[in-house]
Amino acid sequence: MALIKSISGIRGTIGGKPGEGLTPVDIVKYTAAYGTWLMNNLQKSSRKPLVAIGRDARISGEMVQNLVAGTLKGLGIDVIYLGLSTTPTVEMAVKELKADGGIILTASHNPKQWNALKLLNNLGEFISASDGAEVLRIANEDAFTFAEVNKLGKYTTEPHYHLKHIDKILALPLVDVKAIKSRKFRVVIDCVNSSGGIVLPALLKALGVEEIIELYCDPNGQFPHNPEPLPEHLGDISKEVKKRNAHLGIVVDPDVDRLALVCEDGEMFGEEYTLVAVADYVLKNKKGNTVSNLSSTRALRDITEKAGGKYFAAAVGEVNVVEAMKEHHAVIGGEGNGGIIYPELHYGRDALVGIALFLTHLAQSGKSTSMLRSTYPNYYISKNKIELTPEINVDKILDGIQTKYKKQPINTIDGVKIEFDREWVHLRKSNTEPIIRIYAESQSQTTAENLAEKIIYDIKDMISEKSMR
Repeated sequence: MALIKSISGIRGTIGGKPGEGLTPVDIVKYTAAYGTWLMNNLQKSSRKPLVAIGRDARISGEMVQNLVAGTLKGLGIDVIYLGLSTTPTVEMAVKELKADGGIILTASHNPKQWNALKLLNNLGEFISASDGAEVLRIANEDAFTFAEVNKLGKYTTEPHYHLKHIDKILALPLVDVKAIKSRKFRVVIDCVNSSGGIVLPALLKALGVEEIIELYCDPNGQFPHNPEPLPEHLGDISKEVKKRNAHLGIVVDPDVDRLALVCEDGEMFGEEYTLVAVADYVLKNKKGNTVSNLSSTRALRDITEKAGGKYFAAAVGEVNVVEAMKEHHAVIGGEGNGGIIYPELHYGRDALVGIALFLTHLAQSGKSTSMLRSTYPNYYISKNKIELTPEINVDKILDGIQTKYKKQPINTIDGVKIEFDREWVHLRKSNTEPIIRIYAESQSQTTAENLAEKIIYDIKDMISEKSMR
């Protein structure tokens, strides 16, 4: 069993003993802490707080939702339940409904035994690091008091908010329904039997896609494969795209904030290139800056500079990317895991707006999906990790790497990222165990792997030198 308490939310496996898994006791405890934090920020307000909640289709979702809603009501907070929903839909709803916060019940790409409470502020964005730390403090100290019977919160539902989300997407100036209709697209979708099975068919129909072929669109929480949209998990849709002679395959994770694409030949478009392609389209129509995290492909920087904008890197984590996007007035941003953030709609990763913008781009280009992919620079990322013994000071190792490569451009906002012309390597330490994650990118897979191996060798050499002293 596992329970991970972080500044952005609480994630764990269902069951077990309190404190060791995501049990009903833990769900109530951390929901109460979040609700208390929210009320503390509204002390000067005379009205009752309002929190929007929604969930993906996980088997544990209904149980978790009942506990979360009951706890919030017990604190004296009104609850509006959005039903089976997506992370971006809940984010948008918080702001549209003028709620004081939101909780999304989803463990994102984790397997079905996991669930989580993702915590939002009144802007529909993930709470800040300092606010998250305060929620954890309140939970650790049991610093919450429940309401008396006459002050309990009320419970209402609005189960079709995804339709409002779709309407907002259709109203975006850069979404061209006419162009999409004209291409008569045939599209295969894989929604991993979660909330996407409700919203993706509705979105694609509204966008004018001529034929929608559904794989795993029954929102019953029984994931038919590992729900993280990585190439090794997408064999079924790859085969179906070729079999049906489809123009495109679309894959989302259980809470629909990550987007993966499959070309008409069954090959992966590449999760790093989802953001690249959408950003390319946006930048062709609106000059501006872009942001992605330090571990995302350099290709975004290439197309941004080619379009006359500036690229900025943020620390890993959606909240950090959003903060940097606001600071640098980015017109598009996100993460290389298929997470697209389009601020004209809202500041959150949103596979739905990504689909609409990508289909518009594909339609207007007149190209096949694979031809469009070939227009972007090819980079390859090698992902590695090195496990260290507990007594090794990871921070000193990172300092040593930084010193060794001090003549290269280095970014230290999140670990150590070293640039070598058009290549880079990014080292990040784990917050929970003595591990350094090492990501390297180059214009060939072999070179990327060799670059990562060189850094791993340097680390082992530093450890060996220390042990010899």
